[in-house]
Amino acid sequence: MNLRSQAIRLPGFSPEKRKTIMKKNLVAYSFIAPNFIGFAIFTLGPIIFAFILAFLNWDGSNAMTFAGFSNFVRLLSDERFLIALKNTIIYTVATVPLTMVTALFLAVLLNKKVRGRNFFRTVSFFPYVASLVAVTVVWNMMFLPGRGPINNVLTLLGVSNPPGWATSKDWAMVSVIMFSIWKNMGYYMIIYLAGLQGMDPQLYEASSLDGANPWQKFRYVTLPQLRPTNFFVLIMLTIACFKVYDIVYMLTLGGPGTSTLVLVYHIYNTAFISWDLGYASAIAMVLFLLVLIVTLVQMRGERRMK
Repeated sequence: MNLRSQAIRLPGFSPEKRKTIMKKNLVAYSFIAPNFIGFAIFTLGPIIFAFILAFLNWDGSNAMTFAGFSNFVRLLSDERFLIALKNTIIYTVATVPLTMVTALFLAVLLNKKVRGRNFFRTVSFFPYVASLVAVTVVWNMMFLPGRGPINNVLTLLGVSNPPGWATSKDWAMVSVIMFSIWKNMGYYMIIYLAGLQGMDPQLYEASSLDGANPWQKFRYVTLPQLRPTNFFVLIMLTIACFKVYDIVYMLTLGGPGTSTLVLVYHIYNTAFISWDLGYASAIAMVLFLLVLIVTLVQMRGERRMK
């Protein structure tokens, strides 16, 4: 609806009043416009272009040719795509619940009046705001096979063959998951802290009068009130896990072999190493559909729980 038609539909207003309303609306739209234009240029436009590109063959320099659904059919026989899809699902299924439990545990702990609470909150949040390069270097030093302090401690505890962590095919994905939880738990802890501090204290007083122990208060008072926060964290974490790229790139480069190859890293390699932009766009569309389906399922589950 444009400003003119909106003003015309305002019965009972004088022309001067309508003009004033139109001016106010114009000011409001002028504030919205930069964000809307930025979204259209940098988000919506590339999504539409990628959707079109998924039906084309293009190497970035020569002319585009129509490919139909061949890029999507090719996915079914692409072993690297299937491995990347499997690794992404494993990473998401492991990382989302572990990060939620860890962040919630920290939030409950640091929501209490304990000495050094602000210090521990800062320490927990620090890996999230620190440079990814810096925290990756620290992590690799800690888990360095042979000379890292973690493996030295494991050796002292009697482990004869400590894991190779990021350099081992068997442990590389575990290492990526552990790193992801450590780096992001501080951010989600802050979200849980906000949820905990917005709760009604009278419910805890009432449960205390009823003789509830700490676990019963957590189970029957805290968790139900945290349901909107849990849902928000679940959606954000799931989307972030499906889009993981930087952690894999910095920690393992998708290896050893294909042990940590994930979808976004596979898209990057296909698009900007192999310059197969049409096929990379087809993979991106599959990823988009996966995220959309998972989000819709989660939203449907949340509505049913209500």
